Order: sequence, then structure tokens, then C-alpha cells
Amino acid sequence: MKHSSALSVLTMSIFLAACGSDDQDSAQLYGANPKLPEPERGLLPSMKIADPSPWGDAVPTVPDNFTVTAIATDLKVPRQTLVLPNGDILVAEGKGGNAPKLKPKDVIAGYIKAKGNTSVKGGDRLTLLRDADGDGTYELQTVFADDLNAPYGLAFHDGNLYVANQDALVRFDYQDGQTEASGEPTKVTDLPSEINHHWTKAMTISPDGQYLYVGIGSNSNITERGMAAEVDRAVVWQINAETGAHKPYATGLRNPTALTIQPGSGELWAVVNERDELGEDLVPDYLTSVKEGGFYGWPYSYWGQNVDDRVRPQDPDKVAAAITPDYALGSHVAALGVDFSIPEMGEQFADGVFVGEHGSWNRKDPSGYKVIFVPFSNGRPSGEPVDFVTGFRTDEGKTRGRPVGVTVDPKGAVIVADDLANVVWRVTRTQ
Repeated sequence: MKHSSALSVLTMSIFLAACGSDDQDSAQLYGANPKLPEPERGLLPSMKIADPSPWGDAVPTVPDNFTVTAIATDLKVPRQTLVLPNGDILVAEGKGGNAPKLKPKDVIAGYIKAKGNTSVKGGDRLTLLRDADGDGTYELQTVFADDLNAPYGLAFHDGNLYVANQDALVRFDYQDGQTEASGEPTKVTDLPSEINHHWTKAMTISPDGQYLYVGIGSNSNITERGMAAEVDRAVVWQINAETGAHKPYATGLRNPTALTIQPGSGELWAVVNERDELGEDLVPDYLTSVKEGGFYGWPYSYWGQNVDDRVRPQDPDKVAAAITPDYALGSHVAALGVDFSIPEMGEQFADGVFVGEHGSWNRKDPSGYKVIFVPFSNGRPSGEPVDFVTGFRTDEGKTRGRPVGVTVDPKGAVIVADDLANVVWRVTRTQ
């Protein structure tokens, strides 16, 4: 495509994205039984640049009786965090992906997305944060391990620290109190990385430490690269932590971006980013329990048995088997973090999950850009989502931050990685 043609299409797309920006927000879809609108197709989806602006003296907004503090700054694209047994925090920093653009709209979308992301180069490292005296100030910020390959998922069990790079799952030996890795990591197993349209490899570990669960996103929106490119994609793998042997645990999850284990039940849960280009209010990203052997629809259907007629060939048997997710989070919110709460977070936030929503790029009225709390009852989502950390977008439409990973600290705090401002925030109760 000639440069002038690309520029013309880009100009048109930005104009289309701006049209109607003063309209009221379109209905968002939340909960266990969202009413889905009819699909909408067009030449280009709505696109909205997340115009970055520094925090300055401002901080995110949190509920009454909570306070928020930046505990680490000047990071290199913080994505997910992990609280170690001694209270130290590890931060995975990096950027990945190597998928070639297929169509002019991919070039346009890439430009729009890049304008809303940090210009900082990913660190390909783990940074360790330490609050030695427990006063809430993390006085130590040091590199724990570097020369990694776009690290994302983190897990720990019994002296073993696991890191999901974009191309491999690796393990470090860890002793309590270490501030630097004692050597090179050991590879547990390779992870699918050819093309890597969705490069993030989310991860969690079973309570007994026997199995790791790794989320592997699709290589396309709806199989534009062909089904051969989707082998071992849009899945959650179950990996033997000792041997590296793996199998598909669940399939049909377009992009499972964060995984966690429910306390008590030991059940696996995920947040998943769904497909694009069916309109501003389709398809809702979701929170769901992940059933062993379960199929969740992608690419043939969404939210259970809603057929996506763009996919060829169709597969009615797969559609009939598709599991409906537990809870819709809203369309295009780009949920990238999830963790279960604990009673130390206070009565209102004691039972449920926190979800980090990175924010949309393809809605006239942006969605996401916040951390929400989804309340649970009897082990399942119940009720409306509650805003927990907001203020990442200003009333003027500027974007000061974009939340990614959320981790509940057993001390009674929520750790939030902000990969636009390159900050880690800590939210604690004041009473």
C-alpha cells in the first residue's frame, strides 16, 4: 500500500472515530445475563486515541476509607505483579508480539493503539520492590532478573519462581529474601510464539504446586491468518511444573489475559478479551470459571451460542458445545488483570475479584481504564461491578494511566501495575 493511500485511510479513520464523540455512552453489557445487541459491520471500527497525559501531582481515585500510593516509578512497561512470601513484590516488565499486519485497517489500528501506549521500551526483566520496615514505602527498587523475553505471567510455590515469557515458561530457584536471581533460569517448556499476535502469556499455579496454567491468546481476531496459525492458540494449557508436559485444559478462549485460582474451591478463573469489529457494544470481554475440557466459543460463536457468521467454515457442533461465560465485563474494556479479594480488604470488598481494565481503543466513548470489583456470592459473581480505582482518564479525555495486572497483597492491599505511566500503585484501607 502506498504511503499516501495509507495516510488517506488513516485520516478518514480518525475523522470517523471523532464523529459522534459527544454522544452519550452506548449501553454497556455487564453481568451474568447481558442482553446482546445485533452485530454491526462497517468499513472500519470506531477508533479513539487514548491521548496520554502525565499524572503530575494527581493520583487515581479510590473509595472512601482507602488511600492510593505510587510505590514504584520509572519502570519499563510493568505488566503483572507477584507478592512473595516475605512481602516483596516482583514486577514483570516487557513488550512483545511479532505479528505482521494483514490489511490496511491493521496498520490504522496499530497506529491508534500505539498513540495510547507508553513510548518506553519494555524492560524484559523482573524488578523487585521491598518495604523493609512495613511503613508502606518501598525503599528498595532493584532488578531481580533481566535478559528475559517479554515476561508476563508470574507464579510461585515452595522455592520455585515461575515466569511466562512470550516464548517459554522458565523457573528460577528462589530463597526467601533474595534481591537478585542466583543464576540463569531453567526452561520448563516452550510456549507457542510463532507470529504471536496476542503475545501475553498469563499464568497461575495450582495450590499444591503440581500444575501451572498458562493462557495463550489467538493469532487473529477471527482466524484471518487461517486455522493453521491457530494451532495451540486461544487456549489455556495445563503444564506439569516438574516435567513440562502439557495439554489443553480449555479451548475457545480468544485471549485469556489473566488467570487466578479461587480460594477454597481451587477452581481456575480467567478474564478474556473477546473479538472485535462487530460494533461498539459487541463482544463483551468476560470473567469466567474455566472448566477442564471446556470450549468457550472462539472463533465460531460468542457468549455461548451466538454464531459469528464471518468465520468459515462454520462448525455447528462446536457452537452447540460452547460454554457461556460467568460474567460479562463490557465490550472492549480489555481486561488484563484479575485476583480474588480477602476479608482484609473490608466488608464491601471482602468477597469477589478485582479486575484491571486496560481500556478500549475501538469505541467512540471509551470503556475500561479502571480497576473494578466484581462481588461474589456463594462462589459466583453476583451483582453490579463496583468502581475501585478510577481517574486514569480525565474529564477532558486525557489518559494518565492504564491498569494491567492486579494483585491482592495478604497484608490487605491491592497492587496495580500501570503500563502507561510506568508506575505501580498500592491501594490500602485507612480504617
